[in-house]
Amino acid sequence: MRLTVAQATVRFLAAQRTERDGVTHRLFAGCFGIFGHGNVAGIGQALLEAELHEPGALPYYQARNEQAMVHAAAGYARMTDRLSTLACTASIGPGSSNMLTGAALATVNRLPVLLLPGDVFATRVASPVLQELETPAGPDVTVNDAFRPLSRFFDRVWRPEQLPAALLGAVRVLTDPAETGAATIALPQDVQAEAYDWPAELFAERVWHVPRPVPEPAALARAAAALRGARRPLVVAGGGVIYSRGTAALRAFAEATGIPVAETQAGKGSLPYDHPLAVGAIGSTGSTAANELAADADVVLGVGTRWSDFTTASRTAFGAPGVVFVNVNVAAPDTAKHAGVAVVADAREALTALVPALGGWRAPAGHTAAATRLARGWDATVQAAYDRGHTPLPAQSEVIGAVNTGTGPRDVVVCAAGSMPGDLHKLWRTRDPKGYHVEYGYSCMGYEIAGGLGVAMAIRDTGDDRRAVVLVGDGSYLMMAQELVTAVQERLDLLVVLVQNHGFASIGALSDSVGSGRFGTRYRYRDARTGRLDGDVLPVDLAANAESLGVRVLRAADIADLRVKLAQARAHTGGPVLVHVRTDPLVPAPDSGSWWDVPVAEVSRIAETRQARSTYEAAKAGQRPYLESRG
Repeated sequence: MRLTVAQATVRFLAAQRTERDGVTHRLFAGCFGIFGHGNVAGIGQALLEAELHEPGALPYYQARNEQAMVHAAAGYARMTDRLSTLACTASIGPGSSNMLTGAALATVNRLPVLLLPGDVFATRVASPVLQELETPAGPDVTVNDAFRPLSRFFDRVWRPEQLPAALLGAVRVLTDPAETGAATIALPQDVQAEAYDWPAELFAERVWHVPRPVPEPAALARAAAALRGARRPLVVAGGGVIYSRGTAALRAFAEATGIPVAETQAGKGSLPYDHPLAVGAIGSTGSTAANELAADADVVLGVGTRWSDFTTASRTAFGAPGVVFVNVNVAAPDTAKHAGVAVVADAREALTALVPALGGWRAPAGHTAAATRLARGWDATVQAAYDRGHTPLPAQSEVIGAVNTGTGPRDVVVCAAGSMPGDLHKLWRTRDPKGYHVEYGYSCMGYEIAGGLGVAMAIRDTGDDRRAVVLVGDGSYLMMAQELVTAVQERLDLLVVLVQNHGFASIGALSDSVGSGRFGTRYRYRDARTGRLDGDVLPVDLAANAESLGVRVLRAADIADLRVKLAQARAHTGGPVLVHVRTDPLVPAPDSGSWWDVPVAEVSRIAETRQARSTYEAAKAGQRPYLESRG
């Protein structure tokens, strides 16, 4: 079959499927693309040909920003539990290098995304071409080499004969839950347009079976032995529980053993917030309930977590002498963290196997009862934060409460950066396993609307009865709001709540805590007298900006009005709607007393910085390596 390299790529992608538990999915639900001289005559032409002659085989979606389209693909992948994703193509030079941030986000969060950046001429006949990185010491080096450390798979197709191996290698990584992340195939622009005689079997439908590794019997026995010796056990549920669709197995395990369950950012929703054994968020952005239990835990069962610094509160959360970690994960490196008892397995399969392996063992009744009591106490704190009644502007916690109660139990809250993710982790009452979508592996400003676009696309494609609800601050909105236009174009029912607080609230608070006085974190005029950015508030109207992009905009005057506007927004269909509300950036969410390691200047002429350094050194003394015996 004679096709160009680009046409062969598109046809191959359209034929790929994933299968898990007997259910088959399209691996690539479509392809985002922004075209230029590096891909317009290659992948662009191939997508057009497919649209004309094989409609629906690989739908094309028009993005406005290359980084944003990768974020949207990542959001799509997360919403579908990594069983489906989208491909992304961009032109040579700045178009492709704009995707680097998206590649890093996908790999850090272990989300499958296929990147097809355009590249220089393989023949080099016209070099240096427009936008080429000319490196005399390495003529084969291009800007796309920057994708190598950011991708779980990287290849460059210099000749058509190399394409099949590149495609198969990329898809193998994308469909492996232990290895997945960004897969990059760089396509030189002349090679994209080159024709070749391909074997027909390259384009036959191929089903990639997504494995569920079962725990090795000896590892399972070691894990069970560690748990049976526990007096104060705690489960930390990570994203692996959600991706494995293991929430029912986690619930059965918790109820069979009486072990309380704390949640990471990626694992939030593993249990409904009101389950008696759900103790909420853990770590630097955690609840008092989870962190009090963590401080005293003697055995910690981490399921599907990579143990980030926020989860461990920079290795200060778990304070009991001799605390033992039992780590269940499909990725072997994560099971060895904190020298834990390693169980390399699918989260659902491991939790299911642990119940009979424990032989009816249960945590002490007093420990279980204490966990429930602590969780109820934190829930009362959450309700008080929802009902704070701060004036003249509401607190951010009140906005979160209004959105939580004003949206459906299966709706999906989307966020990524600023003060909002930490507040959501503490305060959002998750009612559905897929109801919480906060990107906090990379915590990338600008992900919110783009990621929400991907979530909304996945909801539409699966026919799910829920809505994507993006919570975004003005700082992240200004980073990347362009995909609102894509949501308008696709008539997607995306609800955006824009919280205006005239600056970077999260980094402002962090700046205060390290003695830097919120320097560079507020949107202010430069004062002619001081020469500093401490003048009046800038007259920025982001609601008007969204309206200019074709979005329906509703402005909320206060929390009562916000509830009214949210009801109107949820009734709106056929395109995105944005609700704008102003908040006071100086009102913090409830504090759990946890810590995050951000070094403070060791010497300073500023008194606040010196005091912050003393506080930092005191907290630093509580850090520990967690290098315990494997047992």
